[in-house]
Amino acid sequence: MSAPREACGIFAVFNHPDAVELTYYGLFALQHRGQESAGIACLMDGRIKSYLGMGLVGEVFNEDFFAKFGSDCAIGHTRYSTAGSSNVRNAQPITVDYSGGQISVAHNGNLSNGWKLRRELEEAGSIFQTTSDSEVVLHLLARPEIKNSEVPIAQALKHMEGAFSFVFLTQHAIYATRDPQGFRPLALGKLGDAWVLASETCAFDMLGIEYVRDVKPGELLRIDTKGLHSRMWCEPQNHAHCIFEHVYFARPDSRVFGLSVHEARKAMGKQLAIESHVDADIVVPVPDSGNSAAQGYAEQAGLPLEQGFIRNHYIGRTFIAPSQGQRDIGVKIKLNAVRDVVAGKRVIVVDDSIIRGTTSKGRVKRLYDAGAKEVHLRISCPPTRHPCFYGIDFPDPKELIANQLESVDAIRDYLGIDSLAYLSAEGLMKAVKADGNYCAACFTGQYPVAYDAAFEKTAMESGR
Repeated sequence: MSAPREACGIFAVFNHPDAVELTYYGLFALQHRGQESAGIACLMDGRIKSYLGMGLVGEVFNEDFFAKFGSDCAIGHTRYSTAGSSNVRNAQPITVDYSGGQISVAHNGNLSNGWKLRRELEEAGSIFQTTSDSEVVLHLLARPEIKNSEVPIAQALKHMEGAFSFVFLTQHAIYATRDPQGFRPLALGKLGDAWVLASETCAFDMLGIEYVRDVKPGELLRIDTKGLHSRMWCEPQNHAHCIFEHVYFARPDSRVFGLSVHEARKAMGKQLAIESHVDADIVVPVPDSGNSAAQGYAEQAGLPLEQGFIRNHYIGRTFIAPSQGQRDIGVKIKLNAVRDVVAGKRVIVVDDSIIRGTTSKGRVKRLYDAGAKEVHLRISCPPTRHPCFYGIDFPDPKELIANQLESVDAIRDYLGIDSLAYLSAEGLMKAVKADGNYCAACFTGQYPVAYDAAFEKTAMESGR
């Protein structure tokens, strides 16, 4: 597949002497969620200081940073630009001074009415410093009717629609919240007397942090020197957890929406084997996100699981092909077929999704070139036919192969393979033990929250 790009990762620590260092390591664990920019904001001598940069976490922060930044309270963010251009001015956390004091925000998701709110705020005199929809909440907080309310953050949230998991750092507390539908995950943990928040629980495991619970959809947490305080800022609504967190985005060692990602993907693979049996010799995963589903498929089908692809983990995000004639060399370097494993074999390849189709086409060609007798591609989710407006970088529908080609057979012919099958929508929901609480709009076109037409147009033009 030509992979959907990740959302964003957020991390926060309150009341730990090494909060900045913990946040740094937490962002490393969440690096898969965003690889364009990273930042940390912390409270020092009563003021919020932030450090932002373009690149991976290990590229942004250096020894000079740790020599100058230290605090018992910090929030961090690793970003992929789903809304707003790829530019250091859009790196987060975003920190501002206003009449209510200092505040810093880190956001995972997309405000589906973000452009509408931005237009209204600009017409009322707001001057935006970024093109990120995350800045909207800060301008809302500065509005007199919101700033002077009992709980300004809660009042600001009531104006927003779409997908948002937020952490806020003020000069007195950390706040955390999720949208009423719970599109994006946000977990709460404990480390001694410290409270910790993270987009995924894998960031807790590596630091010895005890998982306490998920932040509830529509809940606002305030963490201060008096402890943890919770309130609901909206009436209960139907949940719409993003199904793609389980299909692709989250790390398999995380628990997301109360379910093990690894076990969910294994269940997808097993259901896929039930729905799309084919006679074959081996099952081969596309690493890394296809590994768990392939394991489930192989177990259900009673076939050996083989490493028919080897991934090069060192190509890096800055790889440049020196000529147009070698424009696909980066894909070849990233993933190589193992001839001794696949030669003369009927191979079932398990992948998590097909987006544009160009990458999948190159991969299966390399299997044939390596001597595979047959190639059968199995996808552990339904065809991706529709764009996402809730924080996922799905491109223009015209670039989605399942949107442009009329049938699975047509996609199979384009890829040049012996057979192709997707997991059914019913099978996917069965695998994640869904009870109607997931968003699957990218498969069905049924959007649980309305989105602004201007947002759609701008999102398409900017590449999300």
